[in-house]
Amino acid sequence: MPTFAAVDIGSNSCRLKIARVVAHQLRTLHEDREVTRLGGSVFESGLISPESMAATIQALKRFQRAVQQHGVDQVRVVSTSAMRDARNAAAFQAWVKAETGWNMEVISGLEEGRLIHLGVMSGETAAAPAHGRVLLVDLGGGSCEITLSERKRIKDTISVPLGAVRLTQEFLTADPAPPEGLARMRRWIARELRRAHRRIKPAGVTVMIGTSGTAAALSDTCAAAAKSAGQGQGKPKAKSGKKQPIPTASTKTVRRIANKLAKLTIAEREAVEGIGPRRAEIIVAGAEVFAELLESFALPGFRYSPLGLRDGILAQMLAERDARAKSHREFEHERWESVLSTARRYGVDPKQAEPVRAHALQLFRDLHPLHGLPPEYEHWLAAAAVLRDTGKFINHQGHHRHTQYIVSSSEIYGYTQLQRTIVSAIARYLGKSRPQPGDRAVRNIPAAEHQHVHRAVVLLRLAIALNQDRASDVLRVRAKIYPKRVYLEIAPGRTGAELELWSLRKEADYFREVFGRDFLAVVT
Repeated sequence: MPTFAAVDIGSNSCRLKIARVVAHQLRTLHEDREVTRLGGSVFESGLISPESMAATIQALKRFQRAVQQHGVDQVRVVSTSAMRDARNAAAFQAWVKAETGWNMEVISGLEEGRLIHLGVMSGETAAAPAHGRVLLVDLGGGSCEITLSERKRIKDTISVPLGAVRLTQEFLTADPAPPEGLARMRRWIARELRRAHRRIKPAGVTVMIGTSGTAAALSDTCAAAAKSAGQGQGKPKAKSGKKQPIPTASTKTVRRIANKLAKLTIAEREAVEGIGPRRAEIIVAGAEVFAELLESFALPGFRYSPLGLRDGILAQMLAERDARAKSHREFEHERWESVLSTARRYGVDPKQAEPVRAHALQLFRDLHPLHGLPPEYEHWLAAAAVLRDTGKFINHQGHHRHTQYIVSSSEIYGYTQLQRTIVSAIARYLGKSRPQPGDRAVRNIPAAEHQHVHRAVVLLRLAIALNQDRASDVLRVRAKIYPKRVYLEIAPGRTGAELELWSLRKEADYFREVFGRDFLAVVT
């Protein structure tokens, strides 16, 4: 069974989680965490400091040893807010690559929110009810991802710049927190949360789930405060074999603790149960965000979940690799819905694109002994078929170039930046031009994938040639592969197939160039 590793390089800390697939489910083998404050200098100067880089590299080397010891088959390394903002992010990515061999992927705030949602909803079912509306809040070092979920599906996500490290660096420059800095920070938090409230519209939310270190610290501190006040006796015991309830930190308690922490020095905050020495530096800002969010969204409190970004990364790797995994079907549905949503956003009707998509997938399967493309290209080819005309939203002239830009730059859930780049390259070369190594569309694609892109482009061009201004009279085709040539047999529709035959013959030279065989289209 495969073993996966997820590395989350956050603005405050780096985290590692290794899991093995057992009976189509993930079983955790190893976890590690190191506070590196990668975002500390970014939010002041716009640059990652050499000290933070070095500390992160050391943590990643330790993670790498654990990955090797556990015989991991696939590693995915992602970075978040600090790397999104840093002007020297590319230099640090190159350093990580040189030291570990890992490709560090910088994900957007919305993709971060999606992966966190996936991790929580696919893991801790007790904290994530199957029915009702749930607000999921992940407060990191540089940003805060707020996701509205209904029946375990994302309704909307927003990323706001309310990370604990960012706010501390910007407003809380003295110890204890200066009153004027606190006042400015609170106004800033209130403004950003008003924007989030307009976007999210949390009416009917039954549960708020908090993830990350700030949520863990506040949950522990609230539990300790309730215990000392005689409101509880530690963790509730299960009765009659029932699952024990998940403790909830009330809004009133969170506000009281936030106000208390703002008056304490770092040394005094370290002594507060649940905080700890490293969290004490940034807990004032984090607690204020949680208190203001709970109050402004009119929520009674929140539950803490230890699951987060790295769990979402692992869940996605499982869904991509194991078709029998419970999360596979949900992942595929979510990913395809995002493709369709992107098409509609740019004026493309997916129904009109469906015949091209269907023919592209048929050619992918019928000609697989010839093209030998990896299985994932079937999904990418389908996405390119639906999104190929999005560039017309900008301008009909040169729309293939505009399509490449739109697809590579859009938020398409479930697709990494590299995957979106490959999809955009397949959709780019449907006119007169051909892929060249120095082209903008392919320069960020590994050289090993260039031939795959060429072959996928040919398949999509053939599918388009089979659909020349046809409304409903879709042609039936069958491909036959011979040692020196490939035949495409076409059963003509009510209106014939002359235009399609002419279009297919125009693709014969490119087909021969890519596959080394003659291509003939004939009517049967």
